[in-house]
Amino acid sequence: MIDSAVEIQGRHIKLSNLDKVLYPAVGFTKKDVIDYYARIAPAILPHLSGRALTRKRYPDGVDGEPFYEKNAPMHRPDWVKTAAIWSHGNRRNVHYVLADDLATLVWLANLAALELHPSLALADDVTCPTEMVFDLDPGPPANIVQCCQVAFWLREIFDHFGLQSFPKTSGSKGLQIYVPLNTPTSYDQTKMFAHALAQLLEHDHPKDVVSDMKKAIRTNKVFVDWSQNDEHKTTVAVYSLRARERPTVSTPVTWDEVERCLKKKDAGLLVFESSKTIARFEKMGDLFEPLLELKQKLPDLKKIAASVPPEEIEIAAQAEDAATPKKKRVRTKAR
Repeated sequence: MIDSAVEIQGRHIKLSNLDKVLYPAVGFTKKDVIDYYARIAPAILPHLSGRALTRKRYPDGVDGEPFYEKNAPMHRPDWVKTAAIWSHGNRRNVHYVLADDLATLVWLANLAALELHPSLALADDVTCPTEMVFDLDPGPPANIVQCCQVAFWLREIFDHFGLQSFPKTSGSKGLQIYVPLNTPTSYDQTKMFAHALAQLLEHDHPKDVVSDMKKAIRTNKVFVDWSQNDEHKTTVAVYSLRARERPTVSTPVTWDEVERCLKKKDAGLLVFESSKTIARFEKMGDLFEPLLELKQKLPDLKKIAASVPPEEIEIAAQAEDAATPKKKRVRTKAR
């Protein structure tokens, strides 16, 4: 096995088993994983910085048994930053890694942490998410093409409320839609809002959408997973590798690309492997950069329910099952 040592920003890192194949179908090695994360670092680090990071490690490659790791390992270098966050379930602090710099990112890649799952909140205020996410998960034989249609239905609702939204591939089967907030809020608010929208879509498109987590009812439908908006859950980071047969990446895309995939009904248009994601970043920049600073506020669903006049659009009924027959709701249209 090939070992090496590098110095990054004054940090010494021992790299081990560089020739170990982690993606057997294509011969993608640990060296390739490290190289990918080093090259994509300018894009991914701003989205990881300051956030408690859960890692999904694959020491025996994508065909082997993975494990999730929340606590920073005892053998970590002393320069790896951590954040102590209280775990109510474990009744103790969990010391999460903060991937704030290139050296830490390379160190994690050397541990075969293929998938990086950050919190939606910054570690210094774990109760305040800076973004809201909708994970669109297709139940076979549905695929990402159907997710594209649901994504546009979601965007219609966001547009109504003056909210900008940004799509990315999950790097696996589906599509994920993010809404940057960067304003005071809580998971109670984001989760209720996300659940309301998922129920609304299910109501308007019962043949295409499901908001219930039961896998048995997802066949050929898109599950709108609203539950990721939770302090105790994480979603795969933008630009993270995924542990699929090939080294696919959770890649930001434009709404034009989502529309093209939908029109051509070609799921392959939204599949990006590591080399292509790097090339896209070099050409297009970080399409998810607005997530870092764009400030947006969620509408107050309770106030909407109490004050919306009959002629206006409202969705709050879906949040509390309190709609009256006279009120109209957002009705999403097929594209």
